[in-house]
Amino acid sequence: MKVLLVHNFYRSGSPGGEDVVFQQDCRLLERGGHEVHTYTRHNDEMSEASLLDMARTAAGIRFSRRTYRELIQRMRQDRPDVVHCHNIFPLISPSAYLAARDSGVPVVQTVHNYRMVCAAGTHFREGRVCEECKPSIQFPAVAHACYRGSRAASWFVSRGIAHHWAVGTYRRLVDRFVALTEFAAGRLIAAGIDPGKISLCPNVVEFADPPRAGRGESGTEPYAVFMGRLSAEKGINTLLGAWGNRPPWRLKLLGSGPLLQECQRRIELERLPVDCLGMRSRDEAMAILAGAKALLVPSLWFEGMPMVILEAWSQGVPVVGSRIGGIAEMLRGDRGITFDPGNTEALADAVRQLAESPDLAARIAANAAAEYSREHVAAIGLSRLEAVYGQVVSAGTR
Repeated sequence: MKVLLVHNFYRSGSPGGEDVVFQQDCRLLERGGHEVHTYTRHNDEMSEASLLDMARTAAGIRFSRRTYRELIQRMRQDRPDVVHCHNIFPLISPSAYLAARDSGVPVVQTVHNYRMVCAAGTHFREGRVCEECKPSIQFPAVAHACYRGSRAASWFVSRGIAHHWAVGTYRRLVDRFVALTEFAAGRLIAAGIDPGKISLCPNVVEFADPPRAGRGESGTEPYAVFMGRLSAEKGINTLLGAWGNRPPWRLKLLGSGPLLQECQRRIELERLPVDCLGMRSRDEAMAILAGAKALLVPSLWFEGMPMVILEAWSQGVPVVGSRIGGIAEMLRGDRGITFDPGNTEALADAVRQLAESPDLAARIAANAAAEYSREHVAAIGLSRLEAVYGQVVSAGTR
């Protein structure tokens, strides 16, 4: 099968989860014998320092002439059987759907976040979950400057969101939505997507070499690890608050983000047993993760399906995570320990519970490893993609 994968990359040096999944899908499909073509754009094309550039970008969310023109050309050149979109915000836009429709090619859209309804894409504002905006009600996003702190840019983004719901873009131009979790599927249905057009396809983890549980450094002081963006919605302040409450292990922070300097100052001021390790290569990060006593995921927003949880499962590392959105769904069934998001004492208690009960840690790791082997290995991910493609192709051209 010929597949055209479409993706808008984040900025250089700060890859998002969508970037990882897109690249992984390319490799899975190629190894599965499919002919893979890609159409990508990159946020480095725009300058955040230029208000005019940002305004142009935001205005293009409604319709991008460049995307439409270039994709029409790619359709004629590559003649794909299916177009599979990952992230199309902000530069590609739903113009990709229109180009596919006008070329008679079915469209699959993987939904990684909540951008179809929320200008910020996270349903998170001012330290809490925010659900004020609906498909047809977008004025709160403008009032609160939810897109990059700009009311002007937020106006363009929110207008684009409302427009595509009003004209039926998702109903008419997308043949199949791929949701990563049951929670995400429920959000799509609540927004107005036909349940019959949604397929549940959880993320998988692809390794160049088989992972080896426990391959971390031996003889080091026991530690827990956080891997991700150092930002408010990721719950980094909750995490540091918990680590001020006599934790049983050191904490290693892997990643960077807008709160990096604030974290470093707090760690120094409060003399917390925390090491900021910054960005590391994938191999280094996986080695650090494999040697950890626990992975901590204290997010305050709904999340999608964090790849880092799957990576921890693959390495036999227990997970402690917030009881919210996709995280709560992943950790149910004794596949992790959950706590109320934002509750520093509850997080500290969960960590102590894990440290004081080796049997509990082993049981959680075993349950998670079984779920990983059953649902999240590469071969299963490939078969699910092939099933989705087969469904939309067999339904015929438009």
